[in-house]
Amino acid sequence: MISGRAFAFRPGLSPTERTTLSYDRLRLLNDTVDDPIGFAADPHRLAALHEWIGPVDGGLTTLASIHYNLFLGSLVDHDDAGRDLSAFASLQHTGTFLCTELEHGNDVAAMETVAVLDRTSGGFHLHTPTPGAQKFMPNTSLTGGPKSAVVAARLIVDDNDQGIFLFLTPLSDENGHLPGVTVRRLPERTGTPVDHALTAFEHKWLPREALLQADHGRLDHDGMLTSNLGNRRKRFLRSINRVTMGKLCMSAGTLGMARAALTIAVRHAHSRLIAGTGTGERIALAAHRSHHSRLLDALATAYAMTFLHRTVVDRFAAHTEEDREEVERLAAITKGWITWQARRITTECRERCGAQGLFPANGISELSANIEGGITAEGDNLVIWVKAASEMVFGHRSAPPDARPPGDLSDLPHLRGLLAQVETIWQTRARTALREGPSDDPLGRWNVTSEAALEMVSAHARLQAADAFTTAADRATAPGTRALLHSLCRLFLLHQIRNHTGDLLAEGHLTPDQVRTLPKTLDTTVADLAPQMMTLVDAFDFPAEMLSAIPIASGGSIGWLAEEEETPKPSPVQH
Repeated sequence: MISGRAFAFRPGLSPTERTTLSYDRLRLLNDTVDDPIGFAADPHRLAALHEWIGPVDGGLTTLASIHYNLFLGSLVDHDDAGRDLSAFASLQHTGTFLCTELEHGNDVAAMETVAVLDRTSGGFHLHTPTPGAQKFMPNTSLTGGPKSAVVAARLIVDDNDQGIFLFLTPLSDENGHLPGVTVRRLPERTGTPVDHALTAFEHKWLPREALLQADHGRLDHDGMLTSNLGNRRKRFLRSINRVTMGKLCMSAGTLGMARAALTIAVRHAHSRLIAGTGTGERIALAAHRSHHSRLLDALATAYAMTFLHRTVVDRFAAHTEEDREEVERLAAITKGWITWQARRITTECRERCGAQGLFPANGISELSANIEGGITAEGDNLVIWVKAASEMVFGHRSAPPDARPPGDLSDLPHLRGLLAQVETIWQTRARTALREGPSDDPLGRWNVTSEAALEMVSAHARLQAADAFTTAADRATAPGTRALLHSLCRLFLLHQIRNHTGDLLAEGHLTPDQVRTLPKTLDTTVADLAPQMMTLVDAFDFPAEMLSAIPIASGGSIGWLAEEEETPKPSPVQH
């Protein structure tokens, strides 16, 4: 699909036209999906979708993630109550998800929107009590046709707050927004445009079946709430559980963008010729170590990101109640690491393409801005890492001390062990800081702990990526493939320990000679991998038709698309 004309770059469109195009593409996509309801319930297919559409249309990626995962997924995960989903499966109504409020982002558990039980009708009155409670940034405008939403709101029964639940709410039809719904478009934001808006409700009545119910919360006809969870916060988190899959979707979209950027930059590096050292000599950019070493570092990271993401999606798809919290934390850590690395990679690749990389038609300049949305969506990276860090200081068992003597820096198990020691070092520092912090000041104790705890989370993410990488390399059946992947994994691990040599030396895990030889080991590994760069990006398997439409990815330049300026005609001579 993404290799066809419908998904090709369109120059000269206004923001509104680009948003409309994204909705048009969403309908093309929906026509291709065999069963949209079943699709929303399949983590592997959802993740794969985001990997492929991320590089070609950031707006579509946002719309598809909201419609299939957050909206349809929430409906699938709750009791169906005989609900007819055909209008959403056919995209007669596009689904959107209204949780975040203007003044309640990462503290969304403090949201103010209410759904008050009306005992007379049995339904609810959905209301926005303050300006700060307006739902922030959903795609609720009239662009793209009629919309329906899953709205997070506090369930109020006889003036008692029962916690936050989801309510299926129609927003608009063919004639415009429905009574009780007010939508105001927000200004254009960074990245591919989407119809982001502020959305408010004025005592909008909803029928009883609008409440999405499941074991974590059911309201009987007498207004009594039953739940298998002990408190309102847990009920809320279970209601919006699709946000966890959303983290994997955001990771997948930015992962696809990083791989696309590398494919374009590496192909450009091999086709762009510059002056060599000899008279009249022309050599490819890729011949320079200063050029290809940066791309190889990014390639090694992208492979690690890919294998980590595959592993976490597998774990999420198979999770049980017993390991739910662990898997959700791993998804959050993975989302933070992958999206941050994707931004670093796409920025590096854009620079390696020089001025050619600044043109959107060359497929690379807009990727970093689109990744910014993934970094913030489904929980700001730093905030979700802080939560993970607070849980892992004492709630996570890091690698035990390695009693073996320092080994060879070319040995993958030894390099993996060194990275595990980095995690242990920072966990020990975090624990010490927390114990020694001011006992009468909880915030002060966390402030002296947080930096070390976040370093621990970073090391943990990289260690999980290295383990996933090694496992994938070991599974390769062709000896040449296995050797190449092991070499690329070695490069990844060498880069991960390079900034921690002081700590590893101080703790006796590295010798002075190893610290001195590390730069040469890195350089030798890069030299061995440099001839394989095209093989490594070809394995990303982007369609040839897609790449042929990008000038610098197919041996050309932006000059292919230059428009000839019309020559002014001479004015008639007056006699």
